[in-house]
Amino acid sequence: MKSPLLSLPGAVPAEGVDEGVAAHYGDLFREQRALAEGAGFVDLSHRGVITVSGADRLSWLHLLLTQHVSELPPHQATEALVLSAHGHVEHALYLVDDGETVWAHVEPGTQDALLAYLESMKFFYRVEVADRTGEFAVVHLPAGSITEVPADVLVRETPYGRDLFLPRTDLEAYAEEHGPAAGLLAYEALRVEQHRPRLGFETDHRTIPHELGWIGTAVHLQKGCYRGQETVARVQNLGKPPRRLVFLHLDGSEVHLPPHGAELRLADEGPEGRKVGFVTTSVRHHELGPVALALVKRNVPVDARLLADTTAAAQEVIVEP
Repeated sequence: MKSPLLSLPGAVPAEGVDEGVAAHYGDLFREQRALAEGAGFVDLSHRGVITVSGADRLSWLHLLLTQHVSELPPHQATEALVLSAHGHVEHALYLVDDGETVWAHVEPGTQDALLAYLESMKFFYRVEVADRTGEFAVVHLPAGSITEVPADVLVRETPYGRDLFLPRTDLEAYAEEHGPAAGLLAYEALRVEQHRPRLGFETDHRTIPHELGWIGTAVHLQKGCYRGQETVARVQNLGKPPRRLVFLHLDGSEVHLPPHGAELRLADEGPEGRKVGFVTTSVRHHELGPVALALVKRNVPVDARLLADTTAAAQEVIVEP
């Protein structure tokens, strides 16, 4: 779904899964600094929006998600995962309940598969699920923003900012009144700085929640059964996830950033050494320079110097080995 804000001056379209919104509006670092200072907003209108309504919505979702939501208070933001039977991450949901309906935004293009799964699990529960992507756009206000939000707009309040479920027809008027707009590259740079994983970027077909630090933020360890819980409990008790998320400081002399999937090797072994992980997201940060998130094998020493393809990288621990 193409955003009307791509018509703003300087807008350069994003590519790949983020196609449909702006990567930037002509000045990546200015946009980053504005967000870091609590100014402007980010157009995330390419993300999927789903709702779950009905008297049983919270108790029903509690049975399906990794998060404790059976008593979720109205307007309290949370996040949750859907796991496979083997405990691998399939979906990530960013939730808020308005007192009558649970609203969630999800990764672009994943809403159809998620809705199909939810529909298959309704059984006798009094719930209705719906795709609201065509009606509502997600807009992100950074932490520290003093922008006033209309009373009729639902908000997810998080430590990293506020996510607005804005009527899609109001998107252009919102941009005119509450600019400047910042592109997705600026948003991603701050996400990497904050060590926040993203489905499809930090995850692959075998990712489990422990590897990315999702325990506590998206997985509740003191709740009842859900699909994949056995894997979560086993890894929690043994304390040995096979991989761990790290933050990388990349050699700033390199012209190109290592792409998603770039192989990581131990610097001591050189470019032909054994593979110990891969880059998941790399960005240029306005203060930190080129940095990245990556997944490495659990047994990689925390002080080991790495090579991302041919780029030197120093790691910072996110998930303890």
